[in-house]
Amino acid sequence: ARASSSFAATDVMSLAATLQGAGVEIPVSGFVGYEEVQTKGKVELMISNGQPVQTLGGEDTATIFLDRTPFYAESGGQVGDAGLLVADGVEFSVIDTQKVGDGIAHIGRMIRGSIGTGDTVTAAVNAERRQSTVLNHSATHLLHAALRTVLGTHVAQKGSLVAPDRLRFDFSHFEPVTAEQLGEIETLVNDQVRRNNAARTDVMGYDEAVTSGAVALFGEKYGDRVRVLSIGDFSTELCGGTHVAQVGEIGLFKITSETGIAAGVRRIEAVTGKNALAWMRSGEDALASIAGLVKSGRDEVAEKVRQLVERGRRLEKEVGKLKGQLASGKGSDLAEQAVDISGVKVLAANVEGADSKSLRDAVDRLKNKLSPAVVVLATVEEGKVRLVAGVTKETTATIKAGELISEIAQLVGGKGGGRPDMAQAGGSDPSGLEAALARVPAFVSERLG
Repeated sequence: ARASSSFAATDVMSLAATLQGAGVEIPVSGFVGYEEVQTKGKVELMISNGQPVQTLGGEDTATIFLDRTPFYAESGGQVGDAGLLVADGVEFSVIDTQKVGDGIAHIGRMIRGSIGTGDTVTAAVNAERRQSTVLNHSATHLLHAALRTVLGTHVAQKGSLVAPDRLRFDFSHFEPVTAEQLGEIETLVNDQVRRNNAARTDVMGYDEAVTSGAVALFGEKYGDRVRVLSIGDFSTELCGGTHVAQVGEIGLFKITSETGIAAGVRRIEAVTGKNALAWMRSGEDALASIAGLVKSGRDEVAEKVRQLVERGRRLEKEVGKLKGQLASGKGSDLAEQAVDISGVKVLAANVEGADSKSLRDAVDRLKNKLSPAVVVLATVEEGKVRLVAGVTKETTATIKAGELISEIAQLVGGKGGGRPDMAQAGGSDPSGLEAALARVPAFVSERLG
């Protein structure tokens, strides 16, 4: 729905310019959404298929402007409202609301009945969706104040998204926020929520608001008269959005992520209310699942997982050591398989059960043992071919490991490269490995003439 509404918003903005250019006036919409989520309004203008229309019916998609509306148009990071325009036998679904000039565009489609210009409809905002958005918006202001308290007054808003399911806040800061700092920020916000101060909104002149200490937010355009949101003595900011009456309505605030998005700009995402509770329950379920897997009580899970991780690391080292021993033992046998081409020992073989590291170690040992030599060893790991080629230094003038590995890697559906004395490659086609290894003696013979 958000994706489709964003396209609709773009279309509306483009359409507004077209209509204004054609002399069609965008009507002024009175916004009553601070006090009401449902009111009656008169249809002033309807646009469908890029043109003003007098009547809508069927399942027409359209944009409708009313003389008054409780629908909040997207602004200041807060998404536009959704809901219904209804009358007797009539229902129009609003999926998004956008500001166009001094008008408020209700974007959506007809569900049943028909609407005509001049008709009166009841505009009803989806109250549950609005309330979820309101919780996140008021929490965003608390978050901003908490960031400035914990990180410093250099923190400034660089962007935000206030949606029903989450909030996103971008801010200036020169380094990642530590886990301890995030915990402190989260605690500060939840302390304010529990205090349940009133979220008071005052309308005043812009200069008066700034003089009183109100913080102007990034990306907002302010007129001569502005709305100032004050939450106790913790936060005072200019904001035209919709907010809770008491911050206790937020219920719970939970940070879900903190990341960097640009040089000197960080991003925090968070949830509130029932979404915060659902997020925490999801974490509880995951913890219970892990406890079951490691056969541990909840309080012992971290220690049990730590022990398992350490054991896994020890086993990985042991496996690597055993693979190296395996490759070394096979290397001794493989040395006997080397063939002499113009005084250079050439060996190309498949070493089962090895990995890339043990192959490299085995190639180094065989080079030293067979010198002057060209050695290519291969293995197949999880359906992927690994190739390592080594050439003794006195031979690299005529035969280079990088060129050799690049050519034979093509036969196993891969590519590779490296230094003249050591190179590696990978491939996705094990069926070509025999041909790749068979190509090695011919390659050496061609280079040695």
